[in-house]
Amino acid sequence: MRSWMTNSNPKKRPVKPPRKAAQTILLCAAIFALLGAGDPATRFTELGHQLMCVCGCNQILLECNHIGCPDSDGMRNELMASLTRGDNDSLVEQGFVQKYGPTVLAAPTNAGFDRAAWIMPFAALIFGFGLVVLVIRSWKNRPAPAIAHGLRPVRGAELEQFRDQARNETDL
Repeated sequence: MRSWMTNSNPKKRPVKPPRKAAQTILLCAAIFALLGAGDPATRFTELGHQLMCVCGCNQILLECNHIGCPDSDGMRNELMASLTRGDNDSLVEQGFVQKYGPTVLAAPTNAGFDRAAWIMPFAALIFGFGLVVLVIRSWKNRPAPAIAHGLRPVRGAELEQFRDQARNETDL
C-alpha cells in the first residue's frame, strides 16, 4: 500500500491526496471560463461591442441606431462572414483595422503609442490628487496674518474667553 494511504490508526479511512481537490477546482474553473466560447452568437456580440461604426456617429457597431446607416449593416455582415469562416478574434479585428483604420477599435490597443491612452488618465488622476494635497498643505502652513501696531493674534483659551464675553454682552 502507498504511504499516503496508510494511517497509524487502522480504524480511520485512507487519506486522499490533495491533487484530486486541485484537479477538481481546476476543471470547474475551466468549465466556467469556457462557457459559450464556441457559440457564434456570443462571439458576434463580443466582437461587435469591441468595434465602432465608421459612419461618424461614434457609437459601438452593434448599437449604431442611425436610420439607413450606410456602414453598420455592411460591417455587421462582414463580421458575421468572418466568424462563419472560422477566423479567430484577433484576425477579425486585424481585418477591420486594415480595412477601416485603427479608429474602428472601441478601445485602444495595448501596444506602442496607444499605451498612452491607458496610462494618461491614471497619471492625470495621481497628478490632480498630488496638486490638491500641495494646495491644502500650503493653506494649512501659511503664516498668521500680520496685525497693525504690533498686536498679536488671539488664539486658544483666550479666544474662547473673548467669544464667551461677546455672547454674554450681545444676549438680549
